[in-house]
Amino acid sequence: MRRPLFGATLAVLVLAGSGFPRLSVASDRHPRKYKPLPPMAEIFVTVLRAQDGKPLQHAAVVFHATSDGKDQGNLELKTNEQGQADMRLIPVGSHVLVQVIAPGYRTYGKEYELPEKQKSITIKMLRPGEQYSIYAKNHPSNDLQTNTPHTEMGHAAPADSPLLAPAPKKH
Repeated sequence: MRRPLFGATLAVLVLAGSGFPRLSVASDRHPRKYKPLPPMAEIFVTVLRAQDGKPLQHAAVVFHATSDGKDQGNLELKTNEQGQADMRLIPVGSHVLVQVIAPGYRTYGKEYELPEKQKSITIKMLRPGEQYSIYAKNHPSNDLQTNTPHTEMGHAAPADSPLLAPAPKKH
């Protein structure tokens, strides 16, 4: 009984072995389509404190990339001890929105184009300004804020709001 089982096993192995060259020939006829990666730009971002020019470490630098109107995703890096974050994963010719977030500083954001292989960006982070208060007198002459909403008629102070106008008296 051992002989027929040995013969059947040998026959299966011979048939299976003869099928392997056919698989490799089939894969040669239909090779995997390979699309080379586009050239990547190198972006060097340096984040400094505006008041003294010292590097700001552990700031979050977020890269939002778009190419031909399509979102290419985003990536966040942290700055090192020298305030630097380097990115080498965005294709040349893309648009990238660089956003920097650091505790105790204003959020920074600006869009850049990458027509070349290398781009160096230096960002000076500012401390936050005064907060807008409805209780303070916010006249255009003494308003020091730069982010106060403006309209075609000037500053949008609380007194300008039609909702705060006194209600008409009923007779």
